[in-house]
Amino acid sequence: MAIYALMRSSLGLLHGLKCSFKSVGQIPYGAATGAITQAKGLQNARCYSVNHLSVQERIEKKRKAALTGGGQLRIAAQHKRGKLTARERLELLLDPDSFVEYDMFVEHRCSDFGMEADHNKYPGDSVVTGQGRINGRLVFHTKLLQLNSPVIGLNDSGGARIQEGVESLAGYADIFLRNVMASGVVPQISLIMGPCAGGAVYSPALTDFTFMVKDTSYLFITGPDVVKSVTNEDVTQEELGGAKTHTTVSGVAHRAFENDVDALLNLRDFFNFLPLSNKDPAPVTECHDPRDRPVPGLDTIVPFESTKAYDMLDIVHGIVDEREFFEIMPNYAKNIVVGFARMNGRTVGIVGNQPKVASGCLDINSSVKGARFVRFCDAFNIPIITFVDVPGFLPGSTEASSDTEPNCAYDVMSSKHLRGDVNYAWPSAEVAVMGAKGAVQIIFRGKENQAEAEAEYVEKFANPFPAAVRGFVDDIIQPSTTRKRICRDLEVLASKKQTNPWKKHANIPL
Repeated sequence: MAIYALMRSSLGLLHGLKCSFKSVGQIPYGAATGAITQAKGLQNARCYSVNHLSVQERIEKKRKAALTGGGQLRIAAQHKRGKLTARERLELLLDPDSFVEYDMFVEHRCSDFGMEADHNKYPGDSVVTGQGRINGRLVFHTKLLQLNSPVIGLNDSGGARIQEGVESLAGYADIFLRNVMASGVVPQISLIMGPCAGGAVYSPALTDFTFMVKDTSYLFITGPDVVKSVTNEDVTQEELGGAKTHTTVSGVAHRAFENDVDALLNLRDFFNFLPLSNKDPAPVTECHDPRDRPVPGLDTIVPFESTKAYDMLDIVHGIVDEREFFEIMPNYAKNIVVGFARMNGRTVGIVGNQPKVASGCLDINSSVKGARFVRFCDAFNIPIITFVDVPGFLPGSTEASSDTEPNCAYDVMSSKHLRGDVNYAWPSAEVAVMGAKGAVQIIFRGKENQAEAEAEYVEKFANPFPAAVRGFVDDIIQPSTTRKRICRDLEVLASKKQTNPWKKHANIPL
């Protein structure tokens, strides 16, 4: 259009000059050429100026439409549900004025089923992407692996746009590929802030951590109506895929928060524990908690009778900096505790058996919970502190894949045989194949004086010395000195380097 306007203006100019030639007679060639050139420049400038203003107006109009999303009525409806809009969420999550948006003007290209109508198109195509900072550290809302920064997704989606057909499926596959390629390279976090169905569910499930908002967020492959039509089962959204279901039953979500504001503020705090990538160290914060602080309460926290329970969280809170512990999956597989804390300002992963629940025995769910957390920490070079008080694997018909003997539970809880760097035992520790009573019943089956045999077994094995004399533990320490010891060891191990045999990947059981 601009070229056509320029041509039309030039022809008009030449016509005017022709008329002038008739009236004033012959003009020298050089003068005519100069006049034409000058006039053409003026016409070009005028046409470009008009066109430029038109484009600028369109840009501002599109930008305004993108910033208001679906319009004020839909914003009001979102607020009425107790939820923030996408842009309000980003303002709360990110540092002030740090968000830089990408692809604000993108629109879908679907022309089927009335989708080509202007009222079905929104700048940004209902998604806000870009980069920002959390406490000064870069984070992306798109999958940009080249920049080695974490990816955070704030999900509130109804799933695929079915009018687009295979194009929509291709888009989801592109996202899944990026999730897989980013796994172990940069931390990936999903925060579910509304209903997410169909394809919108798979990407969060592939990320490292999935958080939800109570009462307003849902994760399900298909909704209650389809479930009813297929299975004739009446089920609510909350029962099918609410925060309670996924944080207590399925284990899909790692934690749930009260509302949008609570979720976003907690996400900011959680982000501070993580490195930017597998090539960057985790952030080190200034620590006002003395690294050599004694914890006298630990000397008496473990009951003298091994059958009595205590709370492992009391030990964790007593040892870590400022008693601050961000627990992961606190309501799922409660017989094991995992989460992030700091020791002398350094991020550490915490793993511990919970004697208050199932005596701290390992079952399938707790084993998967612990293993996935350990794999994340290993991928991003986060040191792991393991608190071990485990009778063994939980036996029974419901745990078909459990080990038939409980001794292997000691092995998998970061023992020296599985590359544990430093292993300490408290005086109350017992390292044995199994508990004294069960062992005696097997060893002395059918014999008399089993009480004496049990006492002998306890004397020989129900203490830390058998492991210590074999070098399986490095020292038997007073519990109150645990924090001091761990802080010192973490400083020594900060420069640890370790190599593995080359392989494409292991074939882990799934």
